[in-house]
Parts: sequence; structure tokens; C-alpha cells
Amino acid sequence: MDQKSIELIVRKVIEGMGGQMSHTPASIPIGVSARHIHLSHEHVETLFGKGHKLTPVKELMGGQYAAAEQVTIVGPKLRTIENVRVLGPVRKQTQIEVSTTDAVKLGISPPLRESGDLKGSAPITVAGPKGAVYLDEGCIIASRHIHMSPSDAAAADVKDGDMISIKTEGPRGATLDNVKIRVDSTYTLEMHIDTDEANACGIRTGDVVTLGSRFGG
Repeated sequence: MDQKSIELIVRKVIEGMGGQMSHTPASIPIGVSARHIHLSHEHVETLFGKGHKLTPVKELMGGQYAAAEQVTIVGPKLRTIENVRVLGPVRKQTQIEVSTTDAVKLGISPPLRESGDLKGSAPITVAGPKGAVYLDEGCIIASRHIHMSPSDAAAADVKDGDMISIKTEGPRGATLDNVKIRVDSTYTLEMHIDTDEANACGIRTGDVVTLGSRFGG
């Protein structure tokens, strides 16, 4: 019997006893997010040439896609990481997302932030085949979060902006707090964590986690 069937039976039993389930645990697939970059239109042209358009190779949720283009990111002491994937479409402001391990390698101290919150974030240089861009700010370590559609959120009894905990399984099973719920009609159900968190918990893309307690938001 699958998990959804079990949850349905439990709900029916509790309702028949006159009670209500305040929260139904849900199995959420994991997407491990490796380092990547979102570029502004101006920086696409600087890095890849005037009039250049990003080349989609893999569709992602929310209208985003992995592009064929890659760049090199450079820290203040010329420490580099090559082959950093560009994600499209273009944005108003260039944003680089790295792990803590990446940051140590680059010799930078990016803050832990939600995507788009770039004020005061770490400076970094980005190099492409046609040019380079120095950013006064733009590099972050992305905070872990869960993408949900409105129906997913309703089923889990959570809303956009809620902060919850999740539980991982396996030999390195762990509970992770401060996981932000992000709800949009273009999202499919998936939790995003970076490579450091995934390695620490012994999980890979496609594994599942379980919703835990809701403690703020």
C-alpha cells in the first residue's frame, strides 16, 4: 500500500472518531542544487557577446531552465571555480549561488539568503568567453526551501512564507529546521538544498523528506 493510501485511511479513521488531523505528513522529493548563476541581460552580452541569447537545454520549474552556457567565478585572490551553469531566463540582477565549501575555495564569505535578497551580499568576478564582470554584490548561499503549488500547500496545511522542519531518512537521517515554504502556481513539489547539506545528510536528488513541525513564519 502506498503512502497516500495510508494517509487517507488514517485521516478517515480519525475523522470517524470525531477528531481532525492538524497536519498531514507529506513525502517531498529532494532537488540538490549545485552552484549556479542567474544573469542579467547586460551581463549575458558582456560575458558571451553582443546580442547573445541563452540556449535552453533543460526545463526547470517556474519557467526557468538550465542553459548550455557556463562561466568561471573568481574570488578576490584569483581562486576560481569553472563550469558554473547559467540558469535562464535573464533576471534584473545577476545572482550567484554557491555552497559553503565553494565559498571557502573561492576565499569569500557570502551570506545565507533567500534567492533575490542580494543587498550587501558577497562581491565576486564572473568570467565568460567574451568578457568579465566584477560584482560589488551578488553571491549568496541559498537558504533551504520547499516549492509548492497552492494545492500542495493546502494539502500540507501550510502557506507561503511558513517556516517548518523536515526529516530525512537513511543512515544519516536528520531533522532540518528553518525550511521556508514557497508557494506559486508555477511550482512543482520539491525541496531544494545545496550540495553541502545533501552530503551531510547522505541524500541525493530524487530522495524524499517528510514534513515536520511548523514553528514560525
